[in-house]
Amino acid sequence: MTKRYGWTKDVLINNIENQAFTKYLTNQTNFDETVPEKYKLQAKFAVKDDYNFDFIEMGMAHSEAELETGIISNIRAFLSEMGGDFTFLGNQYHLDVADDDYYIDLLLFHRRLHSLIAIEFKIGEFKPEYAGKMQFYLSALDETMKLPDENPSIGIIICKSKNRTRVEYTLKTANKPIGVATYSYYDNMPDNMKSLLPSPDDIATIITEIDSEVTL
Repeated sequence: MTKRYGWTKDVLINNIENQAFTKYLTNQTNFDETVPEKYKLQAKFAVKDDYNFDFIEMGMAHSEAELETGIISNIRAFLSEMGGDFTFLGNQYHLDVADDDYYIDLLLFHRRLHSLIAIEFKIGEFKPEYAGKMQFYLSALDETMKLPDENPSIGIIICKSKNRTRVEYTLKTANKPIGVATYSYYDNMPDNMKSLLPSPDDIATIITEIDSEVTL
């Protein structure tokens, strides 16, 4: 990846510390069934299992609009986190289907896959119905936007969290290439870590005890 994208030493170290390689290996897609063999491996390396959005300044409580705005404001950092082969085509990308208006959160193009990449952001846990909506978007893109020499469009649903079994069952019935990932950022802490921390009251007690010892 360093040779392919010309990463600097700092970028390489950052990707190692963020376990980027593991995130590619553990990603959840249905590409084995929906992507031509020639492009299957490249497609799998276009989707991570989790994306690090540390470059966005957000509080714990944020809307999907705030998440999208933060990404658009830091589009270069976002494209770098996506992997390096993506180009930005637009956000809230308009689709006109049967005289109805639809909007894709983010539309990218993958240069090596020669595919349009539709991205939808969800601030909660993954739900199976998200895949149905994504399949609709991909069908519309393939019918109205895809050029003759381009490959079928691919969808990536990025959620705050996901149940891996639920994602697996959902993707088994999807006939369009879709990957489901999560996102994290500096203000986020995994639930299994939260239980290891003392409560605010416990922290206050500890601080009081330290102050007392210092005074003595």
